[in-house]
Amino acid sequence: MRNVCLFILLFASGFANSTFAQQHNKLPQKVRKELNYYLKRHNVRDEGFDMVARYATEGHSSLSTYHPKGPLLLSNYMHPRHGKLLSIDAQGRIILGTYHADTLVSAIRIDSTGVYAGMLNSHHEAEGHGTYMSADGSYYEGHWHHDTRDGFGFAVSTKYMKAGQWQQDAFLGERLFYTTERIYGIDISRYQHDQGKKKYPINWSNLRIKYLGPRIDKLHIDGDADYPVSFVYIKSTEGVTITNQYFVSDYLNAHSHSIPVGAYHFFSTRQDPAAQARHFLKNTKFRQGDLPPMLDIEPSDALINAMGGPEALFSAVRKWIDIVEQATKAKPILYVNQRFVNKYLDLAADLKENYHFWIARYGEYKPDIHLAIWQLSPSGRVNGIRGDVDINVFNGYQGQWDEFLSNDCVP
Repeated sequence: MRNVCLFILLFASGFANSTFAQQHNKLPQKVRKELNYYLKRHNVRDEGFDMVARYATEGHSSLSTYHPKGPLLLSNYMHPRHGKLLSIDAQGRIILGTYHADTLVSAIRIDSTGVYAGMLNSHHEAEGHGTYMSADGSYYEGHWHHDTRDGFGFAVSTKYMKAGQWQQDAFLGERLFYTTERIYGIDISRYQHDQGKKKYPINWSNLRIKYLGPRIDKLHIDGDADYPVSFVYIKSTEGVTITNQYFVSDYLNAHSHSIPVGAYHFFSTRQDPAAQARHFLKNTKFRQGDLPPMLDIEPSDALINAMGGPEALFSAVRKWIDIVEQATKAKPILYVNQRFVNKYLDLAADLKENYHFWIARYGEYKPDIHLAIWQLSPSGRVNGIRGDVDINVFNGYQGQWDEFLSNDCVP
């Protein structure tokens, strides 16, 4: 019996170590970049950062902490069960567990698909913190509920790295904690001035974000929502004829109050992209240090189909980008929504790889893509502005923000 226990323990350790060698030491470059990107954009205040950071430096070390140490006994011959025991459950899975007063505290569970190490419930289901090393090289560490990933966790495979909230094995995205350390901003247009038949000025001396929106404000906020406006984007033009009559005054006011400012153009699928780019450049001010220009891309499926499909859309977008980038010497940011990302963005790998994105996604979870800015709510409140305001958060902290201002703004 002692030899059988030793063989099983060696099998579990050997399986985990050999799989880890494939999965961690030889991570594909794409996945390694994802891991490094995550660590660069997060810090210890972020949920689960310690787990991801430990994995980046120590690999699957947390898996080994659940290995039973000391002599193993067959649980069938011990009542009540106590100590390090070996058993086979009803599904034929090998359980190398640590028991206390007949209660399974933690275990390694081995089956044909991989090795789980962590907390189990009385039905031998993964429950609580645990890690799973699959035979295909994928790895997950985090919270489990009834054998499914549920709660915070991170997963690494040969194709991706995902860190955030899971629910019944589905990845929802990262859930931010809103603190004064984050970089918040707003985007505005004429609608922050014209409301019905009345016109309202912006009190630039009194700007302060006080409310993040109905789906955000009561979630994961450290203290009260009371944040400075660290940047502002102003709509300048749309199509080839529309301009924002408040752009110049808002732009100059932002500068006079030392708020980093950028301009954006709302893209039309019905009009020539080169003419739209010239219209934007003609009616927009740019100074050294201004935030990069932004192209707002929000066409419906019907509009995309009407112009010839996504390839035609991306060809037009590239033309606008090329003209504006050449004129301003700054790479434009592309503003899209999460549905657009999911349905179309993989068809433009060059844009996804080489440009910053600003994503509109209204809800609790941050978009699962590299992004510069996340528009998390269309209905925030800002002292100094009447009515609803789009609230945005920069993807990173002060160090990354300083780097963005130094490297990506108008030279």
